Parts: sequence; structure tokens; C-alpha cells
Amino acid sequence: MNTNTGRLTKDGIRIYDASGFAGMHASGALAAKILDDIADHVFVGQTTGVLDGLITQWVEDAGAKSATIGYKGYQHASCISVNHVVCHGIPGDKSLKDGDILNIDVTVIVDGWFGDTSRMYVAGKLGRKAERLIEVTHDALMKGIDAAKPGNTFGDIGYAIQSYAEGHRMSVVRDFCGHGLGQVFHARPMFCTTGVRGRVQFWKKA
Repeated sequence: MNTNTGRLTKDGIRIYDASGFAGMHASGALAAKILDDIADHVFVGQTTGVLDGLITQWVEDAGAKSATIGYKGYQHASCISVNHVVCHGIPGDKSLKDGDILNIDVTVIVDGWFGDTSRMYVAGKLGRKAERLIEVTHDALMKGIDAAKPGNTFGDIGYAIQSYAEGHRMSVVRDFCGHGLGQVFHARPMFCTTGVRGRVQFWKKA
């Protein structure tokens, strides 16, 4: 296991060197591959429990560890959130219906480094409202990524996401946040998907 601890800023954010980023890249690549591979298994009649079972096996086959199994008592290798469930949906026996949209969230640990990512999927035929939701949220994500650059603040990133979503007559979830990664699951910074330009702001639970 790489014990690279990096440099800690005054805000408690750990800055890693090239070897640390290589570790995160490897774990992120595995998580992304699992999300690629699960796509063919999302279809009408499938259960989220079966999807989670596949993910559990793939993590094991890769010689990695699931970060979520055993985390505060959780017993699944993924969170699968269907339709109106914002995040942290629990896999189970309920079958997917035509037009269901679902977010599959996977976090793996490779050589001590965490890789955490999620993706949206559709079972059957995609309805127009759901299609528009997926399009706008994806584009809002890209706006946030574009704003993550030297000289900008977390407020700039949150503003980019919030203003784009609200400009398309959608709202932004305020009860949950984004978080950093590294050698712990939920690392600083905890950041908002809302924001004020130029403001250095971090997420605080209401």
C-alpha cells in the first residue's frame, strides 16, 4: 500500500504528488470500467439486487475492495438510485420498469486509494422529461468541471452548476454535497453544487 500522505492545507485539504494521483487514477479507472460493463445488464425486468451482485463479483475479481461494504453497516458494493431517489439508493428485489432511470454509484479501493464515481442509465424507452433531466444535469456537471481551474473558488464551481441548472428551470439539491478522495472515503473538501462567484465556501449540513 502506498502511504503517500501529501501536503495538508490550512483548510484540511490534502494535496497529493504524482504518485498519489497515479493511485487515484488506478482506482478510478476500475470504478469506471465497472460502470462501463454494467450497462448491458440494465434492462426492463432486471433487479437492482442482481446489478449489485454483478458489481460485487467484479470488484472481487479485480483484486480490489468495495469501499461501501461494511461502511457504517452497509452491505452492498453499490448505491443504485431509481427515478426520484436523489442518491444512496439501496439495491434490492424490485424490478426495473420501462422508462426507469437509475444512477449507479460505485466506490472501490485499490492499493489503499479510493475511486468513487457514478453514472446514469435507462431501462427500456427513455421518456422526454427524463431525457431532459439527464441532459441538463450532465451539462451542468461539465460546466462545473470547466470552472475547476486555477484562480477560481469553490463558489465559482457551485455557481456554474447552479446557474446552468436553474437557467433550465431545474433545481439543485442542497442536502448533499461533493467530496474529495484519496486514502479515505470522504475527504475534504466537502463542496456545494450551489455557489456565489469568488467566494471560498464549503458545504455545511443544515
